[in-house]
Amino acid sequence: MNIEQTDNGKKGSFKAMSDGAQAGEMTYTWAGADKFIIDHTEVDDAFSGQGVGKQLVMAAVDFARTKHVKILPLCPFAKSVFDKEPSIEDVLF
Repeated sequence: MNIEQTDNGKKGSFKAMSDGAQAGEMTYTWAGADKFIIDHTEVDDAFSGQGVGKQLVMAAVDFARTKHVKILPLCPFAKSVFDKEPSIEDVLF
């Protein structure tokens, strides 16, 4: 599984790719220079139950740590990952 990120300075996404197929996507919107909002996470049915969504959230966490910014998880799935993973609270807004 390969995670690809795009970011235009206002919005961005993380896409999980597997052998050329998009397994899932998580989108976000910047809210100022110091935080971004995860607004949607979607996983293709063919990849359901394989941890794709969590991989996308963890890629966002790594990105936030690198950029020294915070994440506001409005997406219910992303929020559930934050609720279950105390190790990533450092980037929670």
